[in-house]
Amino acid sequence: MSTAFQRMSPLAGQVAVITGAGSGIGLATARLFATCGARLALVDRERESLAALAREFPAALLLSGDVGDPAVVADHAAAVAEQCGPMDILVTAAGWSDGKSVADGDFAGWRAVLGTVLDGTYLWAQQGARAMAERGGAIVMVGSQLALAGGRSNAAYLAGKGAVMSLARSMALDHAEQGIRVNTVIPGAIETPLLARSFARSPDPAAARARSVARHPMGRLGRAEEVAQAILFLAGDTASFTTGSCVMVDGGWLAG
Repeated sequence: MSTAFQRMSPLAGQVAVITGAGSGIGLATARLFATCGARLALVDRERESLAALAREFPAALLLSGDVGDPAVVADHAAAVAEQCGPMDILVTAAGWSDGKSVADGDFAGWRAVLGTVLDGTYLWAQQGARAMAERGGAIVMVGSQLALAGGRSNAAYLAGKGAVMSLARSMALDHAEQGIRVNTVIPGAIETPLLARSFARSPDPAAARARSVARHPMGRLGRAEEVAQAILFLAGDTASFTTGSCVMVDGGWLAG
């Protein structure tokens, strides 16, 4: 393979699994990885999203199901190995929130959010670490600036994202000798369907959006494509000495 082609296609031939690939950050990452030559295995639980993925990525392996179900994830990981080959990159972008405080929520809602945000990340990271044990690889988890800054009426989501950040650091230490790098990208408020649903839960969605914009010193919300670029960096060889790190893509939210 020529050096020029490698620069143009930095992920050429690498098997990349992306959860939550049907929308938002996951979809933007799938699009960017596709242009970089990766072989894609895309995970989502929404039928309409999977149908759209099938049209956009006809060569990708599409996997439907709950990322928080151990049996489903084990089956999906086996399908990736059989149909695509050994996993080189894992991006855990699947997310969910319910907009509840601890007092206002219930245990079923708490578990539903953590099942996607935390359990789904753990289960796929476990499969990724096993698949990469002999060859190395990169795992990129999607966190949230709110896990560091705090936020109202999103207790389960914030707790899950905080745990994801700690999980990434722990895995980075446990698997460094195997050549597996584990990092977290920390987005600010990003224009995604998840954020739109969050604003819609407010009595005044427009005001909620304006408050969020005002929290960013850059004066706007982020784009999913901007987060995908950070994920690409962490997944690729240019980040070969980066592990256990949190890369902020938050428009200055945490600095402010």
